[in-house]
Amino acid sequence: MNNLPSTLSARGPATVILPRQQTLPVIFASPHSGRNYPDDMISRARIDAFMLRASEDAFVDQLFAAAPRLGAPLLCANFPRAYVDVNRGAMELDPRMFEGRLPDDADIHSMRALSGLGSIPRVVSGGVEIYKGLLPVDEALARIEKCYYPYHQALQHLIDTTRRQFGYCILIDCHSMPGDSTNSLKNRVDLVLGDCYGRSCHPALTRFADDFLRQTGYDPSHNDPYAGGYCTRHYGQPDQKVHSLQIELNRTLYMDESTITPHDGFDVLRGQMSDLIAHFHDLDGNFFR
Repeated sequence: MNNLPSTLSARGPATVILPRQQTLPVIFASPHSGRNYPDDMISRARIDAFMLRASEDAFVDQLFAAAPRLGAPLLCANFPRAYVDVNRGAMELDPRMFEGRLPDDADIHSMRALSGLGSIPRVVSGGVEIYKGLLPVDEALARIEKCYYPYHQALQHLIDTTRRQFGYCILIDCHSMPGDSTNSLKNRVDLVLGDCYGRSCHPALTRFADDFLRQTGYDPSHNDPYAGGYCTRHYGQPDQKVHSLQIELNRTLYMDESTITPHDGFDVLRGQMSDLIAHFHDLDGNFFR
């Protein structure tokens, strides 16, 4: 039995909402929609609260909120991505932003870290610097301990219990992207399915999601411009019966980016994502075992 409580306090690092009975071998996760901005971050920030939210996948957790009602667990980070980014390796750290010696296992050469987008981000979307000065290394490591590891421990627990129950597990990692996101041909994209170029899941999963979304009226892009982040790559191990697919939704479909508020499209998109979740009841599990 899954021994996580049905709901963890939103004051904690993450919220896990379990269905009354898990009937789907699927986990939905929203790692970037957290919006509890800690005082220690705000006091050190050189930008205002609105600008801090530039990297937030605002309201994505609400777009997939029907998952527990439809038989699947939902995991949501409560802390913001700008505070700790769980879609990175824990030790992807930019040495230029810290005061003190980083641990010997710090991945200081990661391209994400060097661009300011490591597990403790230096910048928000658009490359805007977050902090007035250097952060103490001890503070960065404390954030990783209290936010990063609990999120991943909760996710691994859900994966393990789902795989034991069904013989396999599917992770849908849920994200949003800026309204001006384009693919390699410079065409605007509304929805991206990322499977790490076929490495993070059986191709039947990508086809299953693609077919449904096309029937809904979308033209999903595959792996362009987003092929899947750390969570998709790390947990997507088809040979271990864990299949991971990243979904990116264009924010203009459901919100006004200039005010970070939902518009009339929100209810439409939430209904479509609820239908996608329900559609997993029709999935042929023989591909994934």
